[in-house]
Amino acid sequence: MTRVVAFGGGHGLSASLRALRHTAGELDLDITAVVTVGDDGGSSGRLRAERGGLPPGDLRQALVALAGDHPATRRSAGLFQHRFCGDSGDGLAGHAVGNLILCGLMEQLGDPVAALAHAGAMLGAVGRVLPMSPQPVGIEARVRGTDPGRPDEVRTVRGQHQVAVTSGRVESLRLTPDAPAACAEAVGAVGAADWLIFGPGSWYTSVLPHLLVPGLAAAIVASPARRLVTLNLAAEKETLGLSVADHLAALRWYLPQLTIDYVLADSKAVGDPEPVGCAAESLGARLVLAPVAVTDGSPRHDPAALGAALVPVLGADR
Repeated sequence: MTRVVAFGGGHGLSASLRALRHTAGELDLDITAVVTVGDDGGSSGRLRAERGGLPPGDLRQALVALAGDHPATRRSAGLFQHRFCGDSGDGLAGHAVGNLILCGLMEQLGDPVAALAHAGAMLGAVGRVLPMSPQPVGIEARVRGTDPGRPDEVRTVRGQHQVAVTSGRVESLRLTPDAPAACAEAVGAVGAADWLIFGPGSWYTSVLPHLLVPGLAAAIVASPARRLVTLNLAAEKETLGLSVADHLAALRWYLPQLTIDYVLADSKAVGDPEPVGCAAESLGARLVLAPVAVTDGSPRHDPAALGAALVPVLGADR
């Protein structure tokens, strides 16, 4: 069995987890998702502000991506994703059912890892979901050019949502508190892993935060596992102005000791592969190009295509 740890949050991590599940016919994988806990927008942000504890949204999405194929568990996964509609005066409006269930389990059990294990059993999950830290974190960025009238001014933008939608160029990123505790179970999974997978996903708010948790960063550097980076298909608002090669350089900027074995990218999204290949080589990695996007032209990974691209990489001998 090959033990894989995938880092991220939101839709990017979900795509990665679904792709890993598509390899089940060819690879015997033990999958662990390590999820960011900085979300402060939407339903997660409301629950975090009103109830405390970890924001559940990204954790919910990872659980649903790993949900089993039995009809009953698929129905449960659909229930977890169901979002209440209604006007702004309705307290349930905008909340996903799974967010409320996770919030309740975390309050009832007093341990987010136990709560996620219980929810995973409810969904027949074919893997484990863990938070990167047992405590919620804040995300702050120093951003240049948020005011078009003052393009050289640098301001501090606070909160995951605000960083994700910033109109300027992110120059540096930090978490609050500065050194959040790492989830012990996540550290253990990294140490026992055969592969560590970073991305795809929002680079500053879903991928890089893992490298800013000292205990987790140390475990990543010390792990004997091979490392793979899956690049995004298009720039997001928070990474406008950042080239594909710059995304790789950012990994080294925030964790200088990090080395990578493979970088997986869509051949069309990369454009000129030479600078991306050079950036990959600077991390010790080989660039692998494959068609991994959906065919409708939107910048979304196709889980089946991404899974097919992962098979020869994860199945390769050292």
